[in-house]
Amino acid sequence: MADTLNGRPGTNFWIVGGVALIWNLIGLVFYYLEVTAAPEALANLTEAQQAFLAGKPTWATSAFAVAVTTGVLGSLLLLLRKALALPMFIISLAAILVQNLHAFGMANGLEAWGTGATILPAITIIVAVALIVYARAARARGWIS
Repeated sequence: MADTLNGRPGTNFWIVGGVALIWNLIGLVFYYLEVTAAPEALANLTEAQQAFLAGKPTWATSAFAVAVTTGVLGSLLLLLRKALALPMFIISLAAILVQNLHAFGMANGLEAWGTGATILPAITIIVAVALIVYARAARARGWIS
């Protein structure tokens, strides 16, 4: 697959953009499921997990909303070849870090969910950083403006 074709982004650009959009839409679904979870759905969780979710402050939930919304917008803007994708990805990363600050720095996230619960947040941070790096490279190559 060519990296560029006649000064235009190649197939890799569209694949990365599409995968980024799917990744962030999945995050949006997880956010929706969290904020609309019925009490019956929470009954399957441990007491520590239920307490963690019940005690989650509004600002942490808002950070989750900002992270996924700006991630989706950044992905769409990347596919539309707009440079505004970069600041959206940066805002998304900042919101991810705020959300994880609460979960693992201020709350009992590890106690409630176990050490395995650090895997998805770590992957999310890595993907967010990779999307920032990719958007910067796309801007430098003139693929987005």
